[in-house]
Order: sequence, then C-alpha cells, then structure tokens
Amino acid sequence: MTDFGVSASKQKELGEKFEKYGIKESDIDEKFVRSSGKGGQNVNKVSTAVYLKHLPTGIEVKCSRERTQGINRFLARRMLAEKIEELVLGRISEKRKKIEKIRRQKRKRSKRAKEKILKDKKFTSEKKELRSKINY
Repeated sequence: MTDFGVSASKQKELGEKFEKYGIKESDIDEKFVRSSGKGGQNVNKVSTAVYLKHLPTGIEVKCSRERTQGINRFLARRMLAEKIEELVLGRISEKRKKIEKIRRQKRKRSKRAKEKILKDKKFTSEKKELRSKINY
C-alpha cells in the first residue's frame, strides 16, 4: 500500500481491513477531481478531492474533507472499507447508528407530542404551586 501521509498504525489498520474484506487496490478505480469549499487557492487550483469506485461491488466514495490529496486518498479508502464492511456483514455500523440517533433527536416533535409535554409541564407547575406556603 502506498504512503498517504498518515501514521503507520493508521495505514496498517486500513491494510488489515482491506485484507479482511478482500479489497484489492487493483479493484479500485481512483480519480482526482477539484474540490470546493474552504482551502483557498490550493482547493481551487489543485485536484485534492478523491473519487473511488470499487468495481466488484459498484460502491462509490468521494472525499474532499482535507486540503491535501494524500490524506483525502486515505480517508476515501477508509470510507470505502467501512461501506464494504456494512455490505459484507449486512448490518449497520456503529458510526451510522450514532448519526441516525442524533438525526432522530434533532427531528421536530409532532404537534401531539408537544401538547403532551406542555400538559405534563403544566401539571408539574400546578403541583409545585400547591407546595408553597399559604400567607394569611
């Protein structure tokens, strides 16, 4: 595996994942495209975004998270390995579960749920009101 400008332990971990799921570098179609967003002149002039396609499964990944192409190559491969892992194991990864949980938490409540919460709040406030001392 080539050097992507990340620590040896991270590269080793990625190599092990590739071996575990039978991902070969020859099965990956890699293209470099211009990315957008923050990064200034470097992002505008250099093709730092990485596009990977795993030919046997047809899974596609595009990564433009960092300003450097080398790190984006590593991150794209890691994303590809995670997607293939999900496909092979047939279950949702822990990372995806966390994302979905946060999405559910941020989702707007229904009108009925809001009314129920407000009703409970009102009941609690009335209960606390009854605890107060009576002044004559």
